[in-house]
Amino acid sequence: MKRAVRNAIVLVVSALLVAIVYVSVRIEQQSTREEAQPADVILVLGAAEYRGKPSPVLRARLDHALELYNRRLAPLIMTTGGAGGDPVFTEGGVGRAYLVSRGVPSEAIAVETEGETTVESTALAGEIMHRMGLHSVVVVSDGYHIYRVKKMLQFRGLNVYGSPRKERAPEPLLERWNYLKQAVGYLLWSAGLGV
Repeated sequence: MKRAVRNAIVLVVSALLVAIVYVSVRIEQQSTREEAQPADVILVLGAAEYRGKPSPVLRARLDHALELYNRRLAPLIMTTGGAGGDPVFTEGGVGRAYLVSRGVPSEAIAVETEGETTVESTALAGEIMHRMGLHSVVVVSDGYHIYRVKKMLQFRGLNVYGSPRKERAPEPLLERWNYLKQAVGYLLWSAGLGV
């Protein structure tokens, strides 16, 4: 009996490791794939903000979205992200202010300001898009983030294209770690756990 239990545990752990490696490879493949094409909206995933100013990561995502918007790939940009502990500013609101300061008309920007996690932000953004009658979206984020976000938005019935932000000199070990974390997050989300 002990041997059967041990074999079952080894089998489950092995299957889980294979799934994580498989999804990590898919994430890595997606991370550099540029799929930007005409869509209803450009969605910018939030990142840290500092007292109303976008962090370098958020600024790079916003600049990339601005580039796509200026190429006229979509008539709207949506910024996302909640307060993250800031009593005054939200990532989505800071993103909107940054884009307005760069010449994007305020009426061309939709904002999601409640999401505290990727799962929450994509769910809320998907809901906003459905209410606005939007069906297709170009997702802008870090490359390792795109696969999971695409799957979450596709689950909500949207046509999704990835467009990773430009990154200067990525660190290979950090990238691999990010692929693994995103793979675990995706598998947990697929199992119904909101991570």
